[in-house]
Amino acid sequence: MRILTDEFRPGKSFRRILNRNEDLVSFERNAEPTSEQYSLFRSYIDDRHLTGGMSEMSVLDYAMMVEDSQVETRVIEYRRRVPGAVGAEAETGELIAVALSDVMSDGLSMVYSFFEPDAAERSLGTYMILDHIERALNMGLPYLYLGYWVEGSPKMNYKIRFQPQEHLMPKGWERYRG
Repeated sequence: MRILTDEFRPGKSFRRILNRNEDLVSFERNAEPTSEQYSLFRSYIDDRHLTGGMSEMSVLDYAMMVEDSQVETRVIEYRRRVPGAVGAEAETGELIAVALSDVMSDGLSMVYSFFEPDAAERSLGTYMILDHIERALNMGLPYLYLGYWVEGSPKMNYKIRFQPQEHLMPKGWERYRG
């Protein structure tokens, strides 16, 4: 599925999430894993997906997920803003979320994202999608790809909130009217 970035308008609940996370700053990095990222990844997996296929991922598996790509891949780190910090010092705040994203000719594709599990009140997953919509717009890209969607799957229902969107159907991309 993909979100039509130039038609997307955040509603009241999305604007509240943006406001709730005004204390965060983001930094786009090359696709290079760090121990700090892996530590956050482990916390997220252990809290949210303990029995899933990713639960056994080692630091090497994580590094391969980040580095092994045939396209331009970026890591977006979201950190708490350090008051008064500028330049490189601004990048030292607490790491609270990470998104692994591919840059494509027509959009950004969110490959995987994870966040501090104890910060549920921030809605960080939604926040990262909203941030990526803005990133795609700033890059002149018409789409944000969120991967596949399975109708009725509770873990994927959040994707439908981002309208307008298109789903890949047998005849090509079609606007979703759910």
